[in-house]
Amino acid sequence: MKDIRINKQRLWDTLMEMGEIGGTEKGGSCRLALTDLDKQGRDLFVRWCEEAGCTITVDKMGNIFARRAGEDNSLPPVVMGSHLDTQPTGGKFDGVYGVLAGLEVIRTLNDNDIKTRAPVEASVWTNEEGSRFPPAMVSSGVFAGEFDLEYGLSRADLDGKTMGEELKRIGYAGDADVGGRSFKAFFEAHIEQGPILEDEDKKIGVVTDAQGQRWYELTLTGQESHAGPTPMPIRRDALVGAARIIDMVNRIGMDNQPNACATVGLLQVFPNSRNVIPGEVFFTVDIRHPNDKILEQMDQALREGAERIAEDARLEMEFKQIWHSPPVPFNKDCVDSVRRATEELGFSHRDMVSGAGHDACYISRVAPTSMIFVPCEDGISHNEAERADPDDLAAGCDVLFRAVVQHAND
Repeated sequence: MKDIRINKQRLWDTLMEMGEIGGTEKGGSCRLALTDLDKQGRDLFVRWCEEAGCTITVDKMGNIFARRAGEDNSLPPVVMGSHLDTQPTGGKFDGVYGVLAGLEVIRTLNDNDIKTRAPVEASVWTNEEGSRFPPAMVSSGVFAGEFDLEYGLSRADLDGKTMGEELKRIGYAGDADVGGRSFKAFFEAHIEQGPILEDEDKKIGVVTDAQGQRWYELTLTGQESHAGPTPMPIRRDALVGAARIIDMVNRIGMDNQPNACATVGLLQVFPNSRNVIPGEVFFTVDIRHPNDKILEQMDQALREGAERIAEDARLEMEFKQIWHSPPVPFNKDCVDSVRRATEELGFSHRDMVSGAGHDACYISRVAPTSMIFVPCEDGISHNEAERADPDDLAAGCDVLFRAVVQHAND
């Protein structure tokens, strides 16, 4: 164990080959959940895992589990993983790194003829991004009991297609029940998606906690009218109301520093014509903070402020909170094993809180869980310009290897 390292070039080549599926002109990836491109990525992962001697299980939410047998297969497995779906203009590493780092751990165990006491699994979680089917992390949420199966399968995209329908269409509506499987531990390796590790010249982020999040959908309804003859004082312009709320969302984030984030990322204007006053606007709000009390204060400020703005603009408002993921403290033993592996390997590191949500957040409710962060260039993610250094990716995978083997042999 002391001198074993993963195969850095193989990990990189695997990431680059997966990145070609849905590759974009600017060097990123677009594999929205349950599209044909997502199916291609899943098929490639399954083939690689079968070639590595794994058995494959797919559950009813399309989550994939590739198992490498242990000496005692009655023991619960140590599981690694993340997701293969991307944002519309995503990068090659977000989520994908955690999946393929898990595969590389299994390949390294095979290379060195190491038999772990407990089984080891690499996993893929369906629709982590929530970009096509909101909310995010829905399938790991079903696994952990946050959502029921009917809710998960009924999530629909903007065209009305549901996850259940699309899972069947691409051939990943599995037979296995979702959840009810014991994990000895779960580890998720991931790029940081922020600038802290790079700014501080640290190799590894030992993730102790994850921020809480709330997602909302708002619809403002006014009155469509001609842009020329309609006097300004009598207009009921839904887009003006939305603009005021969007500015308020940004102020809520700025007023709750440090650590608060507040974002409007999706906006639909109807009828979306240059000479018609907008009669309806649909938009989303995303607020985050690692302290649940402050997150509640941000929620209250958003609700009260949006109501006031809508009333002043004489607009009707539909306000829905569609998702709440409380702050997550990760398992101390798993966190300690990541920190210990990092120190044994001689990598610089720091403890940190994840600003993004991850499948590990839900899995932590049903299994001991931790995460491993590695730097990404300029902290950029959810962007085709997302970049990570092969040495950093290999370092995170080496840490993952040690932590997983330790837990599998305990």
